[in-house]
Amino acid sequence: MPSKETVRRQRALGGAVGVVVLGMALVYHFFPRVFHVEPSTIAAKRAMNLSPLPSAVPGQGASPAPRLAEVDAGPPLTLAPTEVIVARLGHKNENLPEQLSADTPEVEALLARAAKALHAGQLAGDENSAAALYEQALKDKPDSRRAAQGLFEVRARLVAEINQDLAVGDADSAGDLLDALKTIPDSSDDVTQLQGKLKILNQARPLLAKAASLLQQGNVDQPAGNNALELYRQVQQLDPDNAVAQQGILQVQRAVLDRALAAVAQNDFKGADQALAEAAQVLPDSPALHDVRTRVDGMRQGRANGILAQARSALDAGNLTLAQQLADQAKAISPDLVGLADFNERLTNARLYASYKPGQVFTDHFVDMPGQTPAMVVVPTGSFQMGAPDNEAGRQDAETPQHEVAIAKGFALSRSAITVGQFRDFVRASGYQPDSVKLGGASVYDEGTGAMRDDGSASWQDDYAGKQADSRLPVVNISWNDAKAYADWLSQRTGKAYRLPSEAEFEYALRGGTSSRYWWGDGAPTSKVENLTGGQDRSPSGRRWSNAFPGYRDGYWGPAPVMSFAANPFGLYDIGGNVSEWVQDCWHDSYLRAPRDGSAWVNPGCGVRVVRGGSWGSSPEQVRSAYRQGADASVRSGRVGFRVLREL
Repeated sequence: MPSKETVRRQRALGGAVGVVVLGMALVYHFFPRVFHVEPSTIAAKRAMNLSPLPSAVPGQGASPAPRLAEVDAGPPLTLAPTEVIVARLGHKNENLPEQLSADTPEVEALLARAAKALHAGQLAGDENSAAALYEQALKDKPDSRRAAQGLFEVRARLVAEINQDLAVGDADSAGDLLDALKTIPDSSDDVTQLQGKLKILNQARPLLAKAASLLQQGNVDQPAGNNALELYRQVQQLDPDNAVAQQGILQVQRAVLDRALAAVAQNDFKGADQALAEAAQVLPDSPALHDVRTRVDGMRQGRANGILAQARSALDAGNLTLAQQLADQAKAISPDLVGLADFNERLTNARLYASYKPGQVFTDHFVDMPGQTPAMVVVPTGSFQMGAPDNEAGRQDAETPQHEVAIAKGFALSRSAITVGQFRDFVRASGYQPDSVKLGGASVYDEGTGAMRDDGSASWQDDYAGKQADSRLPVVNISWNDAKAYADWLSQRTGKAYRLPSEAEFEYALRGGTSSRYWWGDGAPTSKVENLTGGQDRSPSGRRWSNAFPGYRDGYWGPAPVMSFAANPFGLYDIGGNVSEWVQDCWHDSYLRAPRDGSAWVNPGCGVRVVRGGSWGSSPEQVRSAYRQGADASVRSGRVGFRVLREL
């Protein structure tokens, strides 16, 4: 027989387990989405009675209709049957009497009635309850092990029932069951522990319910005296480890951080700073606060640089008043912004360059036939450092020396690469015969080997793998000559100057005002920005990239339909991924003697042209904004397409 100290330790352990179960149940009850459960899918709270779920008794009817608690602080909770909870809590009765003789027929009859009452859920409360019958059996035969075990089972089930009611916040039912538990012998420790829990529940539950209501109303931290944050703080004073209050405070901070992001979206950086300061008072060192603060700082710099870029465009357009206003806005956002001093010096030398505004999207209509050009977006003028800095990872000699290039003349680029459908319109209207047809074939992807291979039957109408292409895909398997022919055709149809972009113009547009390794930053993207080689992408047969952006997945193996991902800061889609693109320039091994005004570097009769931008099959090093490669002008590849430029 175990000592009293052993029994006391067992009861303490059971109580600790009960606290853990209660805490998890409260989190599940008030915030079911923490466990990925939608509130609408949770069954109504079980009825408050003295019975376990009677699923284990054959021939019995359905469970009684559920009764909700009077004050609902969250979605209802479905709990396991009490038999399961009792088993999980590991209750054992090691203090059974040593039975000296068999139970008498009268005791046997009492035990049978008690067992039936136990299974029927009649645990305590009247003379026909399981507790009363077991106690009577023990009175008639004090050494009956079955009676002692049965009474212990009644107590364990009552404790489980009370814990269930405490978990779902039903204080009335828990109180009624506690009264019943008090009548059971050897229940004083359990009663004391559960009374403590009930007291905390009665104090915390209405506060949590009101806090949840205030959250839904938007009163997260204001007004003073009537907001969710203050109520959650009160609950934490009552119960420092209350998981519901902890989660509620996280939700409060998220709402305040959303205010900061909303302010940034409205270009209200002062309001964003105020919201960040308020969020820091809620939880000063939370990961969410650090993340949003970093994002706001990045948006601040990006916005200031963007406004300064607009100011430069206004300057180039001859609108001195607007240029000054934009410069003042950029300074207000970021007083130490690099480039402001240079801009003020250039302000006196402003000149008109075009009637369009940076970022404006337009199309030109054909003058001699029905039709129009692809959508074009105006790229702001400015200057940038072309090439890779000395410390950039993956830097190649062909990307050096890094040098400043000034884009003084406005231009517009097609928002995306030219599609199969757009190129088909050109072929049908002009009768042009692309090189993939005239010369025969292209280099396409082979799923069997995981590499590119020459296919004599592949043409511009096929996709990257040599199969018929959807009209929305970027056209591939075309040569530099094909790309130039399309741009020349647009010029003829519109009377405007269309051409392939120069290498400098392309890199300038690709960077979008940034100087980082990629237009979205220096590392692997954290959102779907381009169609790239992702470490989590898989080919149709399950192949994976040997050199890819870790943790990235865009869902495509091969080109995606144009504009499926995010635009860069200049409003251009797929410029850093999807397909690489032909530009005007001839290939040179470095930037020595390269033009610094953005014009193309062309040698008469050159046969090797430049390809810029990453593709669906490019390694991370080949997606860098500074990366460049040369290819014979006749090359047709499932990884290379093009876009067009319109001079302004």
